[in-house]
Amino acid sequence: MSRGIFITFEGGEGAGKSTQIRTLASALEEIGRDVLVTREPGGSPGAEAVRHVLLSGAAEPFGPGMEAVLFAAARSDHVEQVIRPAVERGAIVLSDRFLDSSRVYQGVTGNLEPDFMRTLEKVAIHGMTPDLTIILDLDPEEGLRRASARRGDEIADRYEKETLAVHRRRREAFLDIAAAEPERCVVVDASMPPDEVAAAIADAAYAVISRVGDEAGQEVGQ
Repeated sequence: MSRGIFITFEGGEGAGKSTQIRTLASALEEIGRDVLVTREPGGSPGAEAVRHVLLSGAAEPFGPGMEAVLFAAARSDHVEQVIRPAVERGAIVLSDRFLDSSRVYQGVTGNLEPDFMRTLEKVAIHGMTPDLTIILDLDPEEGLRRASARRGDEIADRYEKETLAVHRRRREAFLDIAAAEPERCVVVDASMPPDEVAAAIADAAYAVISRVGDEAGQEVGQ
């Protein structure tokens, strides 16, 4: 059995990641693919236990370093209990956030040392690098407006509540990652109509699925 494919979705608040993941999952399932949809923080029982601590802000008083360690612990459990087994059985895994969110939220706007972040990342993912990362790019002001409308009367979480200036720094950080790793990252304009966003994402996903399939075929033929 050929290995599966790991696709992650990144971007600022309100960019539409959850909606677009569901759309892509449905399209892939319609063509007979085994699809697993997951999220971070969370995705596995151990990681879900950490999710509330992080998003509620309970870990915030301990600083971004502690938050980064908690994210890494949750990610390690998520990778080993959910993502890696699914990819190894041939599934397409779609994750709402992964390593790039830590690079941006804790590394860039948390002002943590790059060497510290790289070490945490290496331990947490243990070689499970995404085949494709979709970065949904949206003006932070519009993203926060969308997030507020979606949230309704609920309280903003630990990250949504931060200043517009911080959200703008995060947008730039995601775009910097995409520029540095163009072979993995595809930037999609999330201000387009949802069906156009979905089409752009599908094009990127099918291209990677085709490439991985070709590589698997070459290995069999060797």
